[in-house]
Amino acid sequence: MRMFVAVRPPDAVIEDLAEYVEPRRDVDSPLRWSRPEGWHVTLAFLPNVADRVLDELVERLTDTAATRPAFAMQLAGAGAFPNPARAKLLWAGVTGELGELARLAGNVRSAAGRAGTHVEGGEFRPHLTLARINRPLDVTRWLRVFDLYASASWQVAEIVLFHSQLGGGPARYRAVETFPLGS
Repeated sequence: MRMFVAVRPPDAVIEDLAEYVEPRRDVDSPLRWSRPEGWHVTLAFLPNVADRVLDELVERLTDTAATRPAFAMQLAGAGAFPNPARAKLLWAGVTGELGELARLAGNVRSAAGRAGTHVEGGEFRPHLTLARINRPLDVTRWLRVFDLYASASWQVAEIVLFHSQLGGGPARYRAVETFPLGS
């Protein structure tokens, strides 16, 4: 199974960002906007979780989440991968207690590895994907627009293990398990 572990912003933050994005979706551009119901900040991407390790993965994520405290987070600013001049992805930035977020991501990645599943990706770079682009594009003007955005701050009190399903349109995410922090 293709899975990932993420922080999902609360509904009020998702709704606020969706209202900010909505008038920009209609602009004639090559950006493929992600859907608000799929917005999240990925802590660990697990491209191929075998059924036989799922129970251990859930157990290790439960233990890991229980050892981490809740912390404050906010969406603010924007960026692009790999860079603004040749972007393939436009994202909203993350601020707040970034040290806690990075420690949580490191612990989650470690727990997944100990459970026997491969964790893909390099250095943890927290972001929320707003749009994808088929061909590299200069998104400097979009960054100026989204640099003005800042959400309300919220307490991250849980992480979620998602199953990601591809094919037949945009990816679909199904929450498999939620893990409260600091329990």
